[in-house]
Amino acid sequence: MLINFSDTATAFRNKSKFELRKSYLLFSSLAFPWIVKSGKYLSEFAFKTHLPVKGLIKATVFNQFCGGEDIRDCSNSIDELIEMGVGSILDYSVEGKETEKDFDRTKNTVIETIKYASEKTGVPLAVFKPTGMGRFALLEKVSAGHALSANEQLEWDRVVGRFHDIAQAAKDYNIPVMVDAEESWIQQAVDDVVTALMMEFNTERVLILNTIQFYRHDRLEFLQKSLEHAVENNYFLGVKIVRGAYMEKERNRAEEMGYLDPIQPDKAASDRDYDAGIRLLIDNIDRINFVCGTHNEASSQLLVSLMAERGIDPGDRRIWFAQLYGMSDHISFNLAASGFNVVKYLPFGPVRDVMPYLIRRAEENTSVRGQTGRELGLIKAELRRRKQEKHQPATIPQ
Repeated sequence: MLINFSDTATAFRNKSKFELRKSYLLFSSLAFPWIVKSGKYLSEFAFKTHLPVKGLIKATVFNQFCGGEDIRDCSNSIDELIEMGVGSILDYSVEGKETEKDFDRTKNTVIETIKYASEKTGVPLAVFKPTGMGRFALLEKVSAGHALSANEQLEWDRVVGRFHDIAQAAKDYNIPVMVDAEESWIQQAVDDVVTALMMEFNTERVLILNTIQFYRHDRLEFLQKSLEHAVENNYFLGVKIVRGAYMEKERNRAEEMGYLDPIQPDKAASDRDYDAGIRLLIDNIDRINFVCGTHNEASSQLLVSLMAERGIDPGDRRIWFAQLYGMSDHISFNLAASGFNVVKYLPFGPVRDVMPYLIRRAEENTSVRGQTGRELGLIKAELRRRKQEKHQPATIPQ
């Protein structure tokens, strides 16, 4: 089966001409790094000095990449995606918090998304970021294997407890939850906690999924070992695979601190390992549920083809495709139109608190090769198609 990812009529059938032009203007702006950099500092200054910029931000970049300011606020976006045959993942995208009160609030919000997903059609999965559960520095110290003080050990116990509370909610409401991957120097602690949760909660079905970033050169081996561990310990492996989002930060830190760069030498190597990961997952699908998180047409087509070769139904609930809200609709909606399970990451949170997330999305669109150009090209193609369609002569019945 071949998916026509250039079918813009399907990709944008839920968008008006005004909405398409608005998106075109936004992505055109994101193509200029100086605009993104200036916007970052201006928005930070505006919020600190209480300038009335919330409305402008919400009407532009927020509405492009976020579903709303709270869970219920996302319902319209969820319903619109349902009409396109696409599910939603409510992603509480408040970042940079450092207090126990903030961590407990984030945990409770994630549990609210799980409960909401159990009641709302079109929300099949949940997700959270490890740094929403505990201090970055503590995750770093645990990952490095350093001894913790008595107070730090108590703090770490609370972090693990938050992970466990979310996993228990996943079981109680029967909604699988994904744990995002973050920087490599905190990932070991996350992997250890998530593996323990999978051993406890994935004995009958997949409720907990870890995330693997294939822009790291050691992750294909990690996936193989994770599969072996699941088989040896008799649990089901849950995995979300992505390429990754922290490349520049990773390389800069490795150079500054003088250790081996954990990042692949080039994009081709990331693509190779990512696709090898897809093949490994499909080869072991009886032990695995996985989410293929990608904005890459070739990797998406590879998974489609492998499913067809193995006789796996497009709607098999063990396999999901995932893209970010506001991006790569040509992948999401064309896959959904062919019957595949597709979800969009739907970030939400107060405008001010999700600004770090929005800035990362903006920076990603300037740094990821071809991303902005591809979005602009697709929008232009659809606007051109609609114009031509409008001017086609009406057919005369015979």
